[in-house]
Amino acid sequence: MRTAARIDRLPPYLFAEIDRKVAEARGRGADIISFGVGDPDLPTPDHVVEALREAALDPATHRYPSYVGMPELRSAIASFYERRFKVSLDPDNAIQPLVGIKEGIFHLPVAFVDQGQVALIPDPAYPVYETGTLLAGGVPHLVPLREENDFLPDLGSIPKDVLERASVLWLNFPGNPSAATVERVFFEDAVEFCMRHDLLLAHDAAYAEITYDGYVAPSVLEVEGAEECAVEFYSLSKTYNMTGWRIGWVAGAPVAIEAIKRLKTNIDSGIFDAVQRAAIAALEGPQDQLRDTVERYRARRDLLCEGLASMGIEVSPPRGSIYLWVPVPEGHTSESFATFLLEEAAIVVAPGNGYGPSGEGFVRFSLTVSDERLAEGVERLRRVVA
Repeated sequence: MRTAARIDRLPPYLFAEIDRKVAEARGRGADIISFGVGDPDLPTPDHVVEALREAALDPATHRYPSYVGMPELRSAIASFYERRFKVSLDPDNAIQPLVGIKEGIFHLPVAFVDQGQVALIPDPAYPVYETGTLLAGGVPHLVPLREENDFLPDLGSIPKDVLERASVLWLNFPGNPSAATVERVFFEDAVEFCMRHDLLLAHDAAYAEITYDGYVAPSVLEVEGAEECAVEFYSLSKTYNMTGWRIGWVAGAPVAIEAIKRLKTNIDSGIFDAVQRAAIAALEGPQDQLRDTVERYRARRDLLCEGLASMGIEVSPPRGSIYLWVPVPEGHTSESFATFLLEEAAIVVAPGNGYGPSGEGFVRFSLTVSDERLAEGVERLRRVVA
């Protein structure tokens, strides 16, 4: 049996590899503390779980859902954008619910990148921007994110011949893995750039509600002109601790949303209605647990930053996301340091080169570890790094 050549082009998925290493170490009896995957350890809010329970008991939710999402959910998303960003979106033409935004991110190149066309992808970044491009037959062009530039892309450095073949520019702020943040002026420049070069701007805003120290993340859709050239992916996974529920959305330019809708109607049959009703409860219900979650992550961020500093590893506390992007000690590569921590301290981190070549020299720590285990992890780090 022969697999398709496109499968051979795909690298192993980073987080599946991390899961495999964790399982192997635990199989050897190791007491693993995993900072590897950004999967919240905190529970989904009770009122969201109750909304799901009630909806699941309603036989009306047991049938095929709408391909384009419940009108009530699309309206709740539009209301969220109005409250949060003062952005008015047409629920029918500018919003498409997704089976988790990974699905939408992966499929977007199928709708917008023809064979041989280029997608401009930040490096380091969430690996799915690149793998989705590869399976669509596109050509990833990596745009380095450098520490000296605060891990922001230098759009002016992209070669002219690459821009002539490009159709999509990916952005992600607050960033994964870098935890970089931007002000609205950055999006203004990016929208102008995409308008000038006839690009779709695809912004992954999965961590926009996880911010600290008074910083409030902007939306690209706040910018004048974005309604013509930009879409934004938003997720309930990290905001409401709903990673396993698989629900999010893409919003923005109606022409782009229509193309995504057409694609999705040929791929999946929509989101379980009970999950959609729970998503409405999350967006429209009390937000106390979100504020508590952000405060919990802030405290963990500070504990981990202080612990690393005591070992001589300086990390500026990020203003957003659930990650620390940590430089490896001298004499180590990303892979060797991750291996060292696994073997010597039973700690799992994500090696930076798994997010792209420019991630070499860093590892990513996730803050989705219980307070007690995080404190223990810091002590283990102190013992082996010192």
